[in-house]
Amino acid sequence: MISDTHGLLRPEALRALQGSDYIIHAGDIGDPQILDQLATIAPVTAVRGNVDHDAWAQKIPATNVLEVGESSIYVLHQLHELDLKPEAAKFGAVIYGHSHVPKQEWKNGVLYFNPGSAGPRRFKLQVSVGRLHLTNGGLESEIVTLEV
Repeated sequence: MISDTHGLLRPEALRALQGSDYIIHAGDIGDPQILDQLATIAPVTAVRGNVDHDAWAQKIPATNVLEVGESSIYVLHQLHELDLKPEAAKFGAVIYGHSHVPKQEWKNGVLYFNPGSAGPRRFKLQVSVGRLHLTNGGLESEIVTLEV
C-alpha cells in the first residue's frame, strides 16, 4: 500500500513494494506515470486524492474496492468521507491516506490502515508505505518506514 506520493515515486518505495501481488494507492498520486510504474510490479487499485485535479485524474474513482480471495478491501483518500459501515458491508479493511501519518487500528472487526506518505516529506513525518498480508487467520498489516 502506498499513498500521498504527490508526484514523487521514490526508488525506496518501489523496492519496498517489490514482490507484492497487488498494490493499493490511496490517493494524492500527483502524476499518472506513478500508476504506470507501480503497474510494472503488480496490478494497481487506486483512488483519486484531493490534489489529483488534472484531466488524467478524472478517470480514477474517488473510492474503489479490491477483492482478493475472500477479502474485500475498501479504498478512499480521506477517512472522514467514509459514507458506509465497513463491518456491515463485510469489508475486512479500509485503506486511506491524506494525513501523511501512518496508522493501523482495528474497529468492529475491520482494519483501518493508512500507509502514511511515500512522497515529499512533510514536516518531520516519516516516509512510509504499508504491507497487508492475507492469511488463513485474516489480515495482518505492517508499516514500512523508508530510509530516505
